[in-house]
Amino acid sequence: MTNSLNPIRRVVTFDDAQGRSHILEDGPSPAVRVVTERPGYRVTNLWRTQASPSPMEAPDSISDHTGVSPPPGGTVLRIIDIPPEPTDPQELQRAMEATFSSMYRDAHREVKPGEHPGMHRTQTVDYALMLQGELTAILDEEETVLRAGDVLIQRGTNHAWANRSGQPARIAFILIDAK
Repeated sequence: MTNSLNPIRRVVTFDDAQGRSHILEDGPSPAVRVVTERPGYRVTNLWRTQASPSPMEAPDSISDHTGVSPPPGGTVLRIIDIPPEPTDPQELQRAMEATFSSMYRDAHREVKPGEHPGMHRTQTVDYALMLQGELTAILDEEETVLRAGDVLIQRGTNHAWANRSGQPARIAFILIDAK
């Protein structure tokens, strides 16, 4: 399945020397990544901060970002397009392995026998905003379906995301470094 969702448009603003606001950039993010072994899976990293509080004039460094976690003391804004997951357990395992080895090497994986192969944990507080479609948020003891307009606050817990809907889903994440 190819990605049927439109690319993400990123608009970045700035103030000129007189303090007047302008648009600095308007177009696609320079940091879009796909997992070729998982057609339709696309990560669009949009912005990151490297400190808190963050200097408003800090240069764009999103193209330098790797992995899932933000820099120490920082944040990352990303949108992920997630295709329906394979129904075959072995194909699902291969898809998750490809996704994690390609994109999320810094996530701590805690997959136990019988659990969803996408289980992982990060040292972050995440605001997860469902934009389109539906995803199932899987935790150690329960799961819930999120639909467009729903928000999940992920506080460093072990979790996975499953798209069981048969349709592409789009979710935005703001990841905040946490202790």
